[in-house]
Amino acid sequence: MTDPIADYLTRLRNAIKAKHRVVEIPASNLKKKITEILFEKGYILNFKFIDEGPQGSIKIALKYDYVNKVNAIKRLTRVSRPGLRKYVGYEDLPRVLNGLGIAILSTSQGVMTDKEARSLKIGGEVLCFIY
Repeated sequence: MTDPIADYLTRLRNAIKAKHRVVEIPASNLKKKITEILFEKGYILNFKFIDEGPQGSIKIALKYDYVNKVNAIKRLTRVSRPGLRKYVGYEDLPRVLNGLGIAILSTSQGVMTDKEARSLKIGGEVLCFIY
């Protein structure tokens, strides 16, 4: 697999389109941190790390509004990819939907959202946009 983050986002996107309640994704430390950020920001209902086998997996319970039949996640977009990395300084951090969405960054101090990186005044690689 050449781009595990794109695979993670694609599995989430496919599960949302198929209206699944739970999706299981192969684990890595970066994927675990992205999952924790999605839970903190209210985009997913719950998650569980399963340490079976050499790699383990992540079970994610997706969050739906059953009255209007919509998901909490409208769009998942991969920004930086292996063929073209996107790095930004803290002055140029992107604002997703004028602050309504989040950008997830990989910085020297770990994986965090654009708002956290802006407050710490650090830049990094923009992994994805979520709204």
